[in-house]
Amino acid sequence: MSEAVLPGPDPDWTAPWLADYCAAGLALQQRLEAGQTVAQALNALVDEQPAAARPRVRGQVLRFVPQSALDEGQGYECFIAREAAVPTREHWHDALNGLVWLRWPVLKARLNALHQQGLQMAQDEGRRGPLRDALTLFDENGAWLQAPPALGQALLARDWRRLFIELRPLWSQARLHLLGHALMEKLMQPRTPICAHVLLQDPLTLDAAAWSGKPFAPLPVLGVPGWWPANAEAGFYDDARVFRPRVSSGTGPAMQLASRQSQARESL
Repeated sequence: MSEAVLPGPDPDWTAPWLADYCAAGLALQQRLEAGQTVAQALNALVDEQPAAARPRVRGQVLRFVPQSALDEGQGYECFIAREAAVPTREHWHDALNGLVWLRWPVLKARLNALHQQGLQMAQDEGRRGPLRDALTLFDENGAWLQAPPALGQALLARDWRRLFIELRPLWSQARLHLLGHALMEKLMQPRTPICAHVLLQDPLTLDAAAWSGKPFAPLPVLGVPGWWPANAEAGFYDDARVFRPRVSSGTGPAMQLASRQSQARESL
């Protein structure tokens, strides 16, 4: 077994939750094994893309720079907006963040722009405020579920038996995109309790007010059919410490957004 190129285990690029990143991830790892830094490897992958596909911030092609480029006291998101550059450390957390920039450049740039909007809002000293809190949560631990409405409704109700057992055939029509790099990092050592904060609509359609409401639903990702061998057994979903029932009234922002999305789909 070869040594890990960065601290901790290397990602399993064949894992279903890394399907969006497999090809770029393998190319990144090859460059790291050849001695490049994370920033150098990511910049090389940017340069290999067609010009129109390269990630941009405010019209400038994004670059990855060493963490030392970020002076003490500078805000991370402000630095990205000002310099069109992402400070990057030598570990998988930041390498995975770079892969998300490569795969979802418009979304990542949009999240950065919303951070700048959030910085203009009056907040209590030392606090991010609800908008930037939600953006950070999604950026680290978020996912986007494209699925038939019935699956979205079951998820919001936390009706795990319906979601994963009764409606299991519908998952062949669904796609769960992991967008949070911390979430992907956690899955390098898979554990059943690992949850994503899931959106049920395209995150690019959300405005600042919608983000501020944290319109997420919790999803234990290893419960997704085909993502973990153990979940082929129905008893996998009996662990109430992981698959917890809903305790709220079901009228929060996530439920409201999904209801509107479901109505729009059904009207087509």
